[in-house]
Amino acid sequence: MLYLTRKLGQSIIVNGNIEMKLVEVKGKTVKIGFEFPKDATILRKEVYDKVVEQNKQAAIGSASEEGKDDYFK
Repeated sequence: MLYLTRKLGQSIIVNGNIEMKLVEVKGKTVKIGFEFPKDATILRKEVYDKVVEQNKQAAIGSASEEGKDDYFK
């Protein structure tokens, strides 16, 4: 994992087209602003993890449904 230190108002550029800027610091909380292409997707990690898990479950359910069709032919 890469660790960077930034001061208020400073930015980090990722892949040449995503800017992450430290906008506000309050106690133990920071606010980060993002500028990115319209086709990019940005999710909080806990949301991303939930989406990945739901997709896995859907794929497993879909695969078992397909198997039922073959079994009952």
